[in-house]
Amino acid sequence: MTVSGRFITFEGIDGAGKTTHLDALEQAWRQAGREVVRTREPGGTPLAERLRGLFLHEAMDPLTEALLVFAGRRDHLRTVIEPALARGAWVLCDRFTDATFAYQGGGRGFDLTVLRTLESWVQAGRQPDLTLLFDLPPEVAAERLGAARQPDRFEALDTAFFERVRAGYRARLQQDPARFELIDATGTPQQVAERVHQALTRRGLA
Repeated sequence: MTVSGRFITFEGIDGAGKTTHLDALEQAWRQAGREVVRTREPGGTPLAERLRGLFLHEAMDPLTEALLVFAGRRDHLRTVIEPALARGAWVLCDRFTDATFAYQGGGRGFDLTVLRTLESWVQAGRQPDLTLLFDLPPEVAAERLGAARQPDRFEALDTAFFERVRAGYRARLQQDPARFELIDATGTPQQVAERVHQALTRRGLA
């Protein structure tokens, strides 16, 4: 019998609360006896984590940002994601390529044609089975972030930047709606958790 893994990504602007719900889903699936591989982008491998440090803290132009993140993604896919899926694991990833299109494409205004070329080269058709997109007004996200931690160079950008990022995410959803579940991230954590559960139930993954 062929073992089939699942590749689930969590996306949204900084402060949308996605990581909280990723934590809960990871715990629930482990308790259900599934092999879960929890990972993130940028990062996910020793090499990609080093690139993450540069990406988040060093000034660079949008093309350099895109090249760095796709270089890390290539290593991440090759050494973590693809092997896990091949053995039937359930991969939960905090951000993936949609974030690149949202942040570099939407936020930075970088050429989407170049991003699509890099996506094709690096991923060879691999896309998540499901993407949970946590949607939140940027001003609400900024309030949450300000109370939580010191921002990195992306989190410190203005609301207008995050409005463009939010629009970039919506554009990705419109291009591939069957892959996405749009999660209203306003309200209490319990309310958002119920929306996540409903989305997973619709997909037969709860």
